[in-house]
Amino acid sequence: MDPATPISPPPGAPDAARPLRDRLTIPVLASGGILMAVMQTVVVPLLPDLPRLTGASAATVSWMVTATLLAGAVLTPVLGRAGDMYGKRRVLVAALVLMTVGSVLCALSSDIRVLIAARALQGAAASVVPLSISILRDELPPQRRGSAVALMSSTVGIGAALGLPLAALVVQYADWHTMFWLTSALGALGVAATWWAVKESPVREPGRFDTLGSLGIAAGLVCLLLGVSQGGTWGWDSARVLGLFGAAVVVLTLWCLQQLHAERPLVDLRLVSRPRVGLSHVAALLTGFAFYANSLVTAQLVQAPKATGYGLGLSIVATGLCLLPGGVTMLLFSPLSARISAARGPRITLALGAAVIACGYAVRIADSRDLWMIILGATVVATGTTLAYSALPTLILRAVPAAQTASANGVNVLMRTIGQAVSSAAVAAVLVHHAGPLDGIPVPTLHGYLLAFAMAGAIALAACAAALSIPSDAPSGATRRTRGATPGARDEAMEGA
Repeated sequence: MDPATPISPPPGAPDAARPLRDRLTIPVLASGGILMAVMQTVVVPLLPDLPRLTGASAATVSWMVTATLLAGAVLTPVLGRAGDMYGKRRVLVAALVLMTVGSVLCALSSDIRVLIAARALQGAAASVVPLSISILRDELPPQRRGSAVALMSSTVGIGAALGLPLAALVVQYADWHTMFWLTSALGALGVAATWWAVKESPVREPGRFDTLGSLGIAAGLVCLLLGVSQGGTWGWDSARVLGLFGAAVVVLTLWCLQQLHAERPLVDLRLVSRPRVGLSHVAALLTGFAFYANSLVTAQLVQAPKATGYGLGLSIVATGLCLLPGGVTMLLFSPLSARISAARGPRITLALGAAVIACGYAVRIADSRDLWMIILGATVVATGTTLAYSALPTLILRAVPAAQTASANGVNVLMRTIGQAVSSAAVAAVLVHHAGPLDGIPVPTLHGYLLAFAMAGAIALAACAAALSIPSDAPSGATRRTRGATPGARDEAMEGA
């Protein structure tokens, strides 16, 4: 069978008429996104015990998270561009292979140097979602595309919600290497399923790969994110952190100039300068900040000792279960996001999602002592995140040429990653500044947590404003042509506009 053959039969054909491979394409891609998020999350419950298990310091152990963040941020736009040029399925399979190899290395070793290097390999999996979304755009008919893209984008939150309790259970009842053997098996299964069920997209953008641009963005992002992630440890006014930020400004400025003059740039900055694309990236950064504060602060709050007067003293497993309803909600609400985008446009869905996130933080500020209110607030934030994250790739798909969808979505995911990194640093700074002694150990106060919620809620409102500032999807003529049309026909008309 020609790999360029679309995965769907003629419009109107029932699902039962599709070959098994075609019917499994969306579930296989979605499971890859969930597995990627699980891989990023499973190490979190291990962090308190890893210094004892590896003989390394706590600061060194933290690099198991930092290495994945840096590698993911660097590789996402690079692999997205490679997918546009050399084949999205080929690059997607390569990213899943790197993720699986990293998991096998973690399962085989207790050497912290090997573990950090392995976690850096797993960072390649951050490109799974943008590559998968681009495949769905190339291969699916418009009437199926919206819901599939919404589901794919939601897999990040679903996998994160599943990964924490899963890892906590394994760590509590089995050897910690067992967790990585389990993820290795799941990764190998994901590679095989992707190779079998996903056809190679025929949409390509030929040309020479921008190696200089790749090295430039890698150096600039490493300086930026390393400074952000280590600022709390090294000191925000330390020479190392200020030097990293200065280097990031210089390198990224030179990189922008190089991209503007490159014949085949890694990132088309002229495309990014269009309001529909640039404002979508700004909204992605702000939404990433607001979303990440939810799981980060909730996990610390419910595990705080009861002696603080507000903490619930929950175990890691119980903490994971508190976040699980949010993951289930993300799975259930992704089809709703697609319907709202089809009816009102993705920018309205994005704005609505950001507003719902802000409402969730208002619930957290109103009551962060009762467990059911904590779960309710966290679930409302997860619901808003589903709407926002599901709308972002649709905005990008409608605003960029088909041959640049993987790289453009890669940049959008990169902006979310930067937002999450800044959120982690900002929340840590707030909680450290508002801490009181408990048995001689500084512990964040309830006021500190409430300030963190207020900060995240304000950022969510800023994301809502950015979404409403995005120009409408189509000129008035296109809007009139699509009025009364089916969602699929409406999507097609919008993209043509």
